[in-house]
Amino acid sequence: MQIQALAFAAIVLCTTVAQAQPAPAGTTAPRAAAQPQALTNQAVVRQYAALVHANYDDALKGAQALQKSIASFIAKPSDEGLKAARRAWLDAREAYGQTEAFRFYGGPIDNEDGPEGRINAWPMDESYVDYVEGAPDAGIINDRKVPITKKRLSELNERDGEENIATGWHAIEFLLWGQDLSDTGPGDRSFEDFVDGKRPNADRRRQYLRVVTELLVDDLRTVARAWAPGQKNYRASFERGGQESLRKMLVGLGSLSRGELAGERLEVALASQDQEDEHSCFSDNTHRDAVTNALGIQNVWLGRYQRTDGSVVAGPSLRDLVAARDAALAERTTQQIARSVAAAEAIPAPFDQAILGDRDARGRALIQQTIDNLTQQSKDLVESANAIGITKLTLVQPE
Repeated sequence: MQIQALAFAAIVLCTTVAQAQPAPAGTTAPRAAAQPQALTNQAVVRQYAALVHANYDDALKGAQALQKSIASFIAKPSDEGLKAARRAWLDAREAYGQTEAFRFYGGPIDNEDGPEGRINAWPMDESYVDYVEGAPDAGIINDRKVPITKKRLSELNERDGEENIATGWHAIEFLLWGQDLSDTGPGDRSFEDFVDGKRPNADRRRQYLRVVTELLVDDLRTVARAWAPGQKNYRASFERGGQESLRKMLVGLGSLSRGELAGERLEVALASQDQEDEHSCFSDNTHRDAVTNALGIQNVWLGRYQRTDGSVVAGPSLRDLVAARDAALAERTTQQIARSVAAAEAIPAPFDQAILGDRDARGRALIQQTIDNLTQQSKDLVESANAIGITKLTLVQPE
């Protein structure tokens, strides 16, 4: 679901350099190892840029692995090949989900020309792309007059409505799983949908899956390059941004905490109890979306990211800057963020069943607990911003 960032109020920038203090005892969330460099605004901003690039690089590699798996599948469709492509999609989402913490401040992913809408738009009217129950001829795939190219699919994405999604993770997800018509599991599209003679327009379905995956890889590569080191790119200007860059970091964390994750991704579905309002509805991966989004916030706060290969990028963090001014506040925020991650991890799968029932139903209660923790977290992040001299922080709120 797309949210446009609200206009940010002007602020007086504070350039005072904070000195590092020892970490308070009792921290439960993972923390970056002590760094030999001085704790400055610039050091924290540079560490963030390194973390962002590492995370997007992992997301790109995951999408490339997905592309390879899909290429093998469409070359010779089989049930085993379809299952392998599904596993690759789920694996790739783990890294991408953590990058959501880098949004909401007009960076390369979601500025005016950013590709976010092509990458991760939702919820999706699946009949815009392919057949659905009761409409066997629906969608772009079944309209042979529509060319299936990256240019054309980009033009058709969100045309005449936000739910007319033609590209990105969720279009690929729908093609791999099909509609989720089960109460106990995800969609169960047959591999025969991609076999000539078994399903009408199987050739176009194969072509669509190939092209839309290629477009996803292209878009993720563009974003990763914007954060690459040693280039004349967005990262270079961001690293010179001082406290304004710190503000952007905190806007991203606070907006994902309250407006997007707690609001659009959890509250909306909890209120409607409608499967169409869950994030990854075809694969039943919504519970993992919540966890990885929460982890992305924790990563930035702690200045620490564990890469897909197990290596760790760690350094000076927002937490360290806040601790230098108010150790108790830094510890309280750290603990609150850890509680949010734990609450998200407790959301049961499948999410579309967890949102059902009375108000006190177990699944609904656990989702509400996650919402409550994320809401408090956003307040703590605003207070933390104030502690380092950012006195006006306008966050994206639920619509």
